[in-house]
Amino acid sequence: MSTTDAIGPTPSDDGRARRFADFATLVDALDHAADGTCGLNFHDPRGVLTRAYPYSELRDDARATARRLIAAGVVPGDRIAMLAETGAEFAQLFFGAVYAGAWPVPLPLPTSFGGRDSYIDQLAVQLGSSEPCLLFYPRELAELAGAAAAQCGVEGLAWEDFATRPAPDAVFPQAAPTDIAYLQYSSGSTRFPHGVAVTHAALLSNLAAHSIGMEVRAGDRCVSWLPWYHDMGLVGCLLSPVANQVSADYLKTEDFARRPLAWLDLISRNPGTTLSYSPTFGYDICARRMSSQTRASDRFDLSRWRVAGNGADMIRPDVMQSFVDAFADAGFQASAFLPSYGLAEATLAVSIMPPGEGIVVELVEETELSGGDAACGRPQRYRAIVNCGKPARGMEIAIREEDGTPLPDRAIGKVWCRGASVMHSYFRDPDATAACLVDGWLDTGDMGYLSDGYVYIVGRAKDMIIINGKNHWPQDIEWAVEQLPGFKAGDIAAFAITTPGGEETPAVLVQCRTSDNGERARLREEIRDRVRAITGMNCVIELVPPKTLPRTSSGKLSRAKARNLYLSGEIQPYAVAA
Repeated sequence: MSTTDAIGPTPSDDGRARRFADFATLVDALDHAADGTCGLNFHDPRGVLTRAYPYSELRDDARATARRLIAAGVVPGDRIAMLAETGAEFAQLFFGAVYAGAWPVPLPLPTSFGGRDSYIDQLAVQLGSSEPCLLFYPRELAELAGAAAAQCGVEGLAWEDFATRPAPDAVFPQAAPTDIAYLQYSSGSTRFPHGVAVTHAALLSNLAAHSIGMEVRAGDRCVSWLPWYHDMGLVGCLLSPVANQVSADYLKTEDFARRPLAWLDLISRNPGTTLSYSPTFGYDICARRMSSQTRASDRFDLSRWRVAGNGADMIRPDVMQSFVDAFADAGFQASAFLPSYGLAEATLAVSIMPPGEGIVVELVEETELSGGDAACGRPQRYRAIVNCGKPARGMEIAIREEDGTPLPDRAIGKVWCRGASVMHSYFRDPDATAACLVDGWLDTGDMGYLSDGYVYIVGRAKDMIIINGKNHWPQDIEWAVEQLPGFKAGDIAAFAITTPGGEETPAVLVQCRTSDNGERARLREEIRDRVRAITGMNCVIELVPPKTLPRTSSGKLSRAKARNLYLSGEIQPYAVAA
C-alpha cells in the first residue's frame, strides 16, 4: 500500500457539543477546534485524498508561522498579502498572520481569463491599496507574483522558503473582538480596489449566523472547490468549518474548472458529505457535462447532500431545474437547494433560505422591474425572481428609494442591511466608506424587494441600463440571447453606451463561434430581433471572438470591464459584411 493510499480523512464528527462560532476572536475559534479531531482534507484533480490536516496540526503550524513572522519584524496591524492557493500552506499562513496580530490579505491566483500582464497589474493594484509588508506565494508563481511585488516595493517570498526559517519563541499579542481580522478584496477589485476590513466580532457573528441558518448538525461535512480569495470560499468554506468544528474536503478551483464532475464525485465518495455551495455557473457546468445517454446513478450518489447552497451571483431557476433533471436519478433532491444572498461588505451572508424550502420564485412583470407603466397593447412579459431567504440571524434588511425613503413590501428599490457582521470600513478609504455606510446601515448596491419577510434580489444597481427614464436589466437581455441555439451563460454582455449621435442605447456583445460571414449576419439579425422584443429599441449588436469577454478572478462576467474594453477599442468586433 502506498503512502497516499494509507491517508485517512479527518472524521466528520468529534463527539463534542458543537459551538456555533461563539468565540471572541478567530484565534479562540481555532484553539477550540484544535482540541477536537476534525480538520481540512485536500484532494488531487481526480479527487484522491493527498493530505488530511487536523485542526490541531493547523494550529501548531500557524503558531510556528506567527513566530517566524514576528521574528521577521511583523507587528500588529501589518498587512500580510498571500496568494490564496487552496492548500495547507495558505491556511497556516492566514491563521499565522492572525496569531501574530497582522491582517492577512488573500489575493487571487492567475486564471485563464486574462494574460500575464493583466494579472500582474491586478496584483499590483491590490498590493498598492493594502500596502502589505510581505507578499507570500507558491514557488511556481514566483515570476508573476515577484514582478508585482517588485513593482510595488513589497518584499516577496515563496512560502516554501519561509517555512524553513527558524521559529523562535515569541509572545503573541492578544486580539480584541473589535480588532481587524483580515482584509477582503472583491473579485472585481481591479482599477478601484476596495479592501473590506472585517473585525473578529463581525466575522464570528456571520459565521454563527449562517451555520445556524443552515441548521448545521452533528456529522455534517463540507465539500468545496470555491477559491479562497473570494468571500464565499474564504469565509463560508474555510473559516466557517474551523469556527463551527466541521471537517471539510477540497478540490482546487482550477481542478474543478478542468473536471467539474470531480466535485460531484467527491461528494459521492465521502459518505458524510451533506454541505456544499456553488454559484449558479457551477451547477450549470455540471448539468451540461452530463450526457443524456448516461445515468447519473451509475456514477454518483448525491442522496446525502442536504444543503446545496447557491449564492455569489444571480440565481437562475432554469439552471437549477436542469441540475435537478440531470442528477435526480443519483438521489439529488430539489429541496436541498438553499439560495442565499450576501456580499463581502457584510462579511458574507445577509439572507439565507430556511433549509428544505428549495428554489422558490415569484413572477414579476417587466414594467415593475423597469419602474415604468404597463405598455398598452403589448403582451405582458415576466421574469422569475428567486427567493433568497430571510435575514440571517442578527441582520436587518430594508428596501429604500434612491433618496433613502423606506419602501413597502413588494416595492423594488435599493437593498440596505444592518447587523453585527457589517464591515468596519473600506481600508484607508473614508469617502467610499461614508458613501455606503450610513448610521450603521450598509447600502449593498443591489436592487430587490421584500415579500412576507423574504428578500428577492433583482440585480446590481450599477449594472442597470437606464435609457429615456426606463430601466433595463442586463441580465434580462443576456438571458434572452442565451435562449438562442448555440449560446450559453457568459457568452453575452449587455451595457449602455452613447452613440456618435449622442443617444444612449444598449450595446450587446455576443461571443460568436462561427467564421461564416453569412451565418454571422443571420445571427446578428436574430439577436437584434430578440433584444428588440425585450427592450423595445434597436440596440447595437456586436459579435466578438470566443473568449473575448472579460471575467472577474472568480470567473463571473465583468460587464463594467467589457464596456471599458469595448469603448477603448481593445475588444474588436467582427466586421459587418457588406
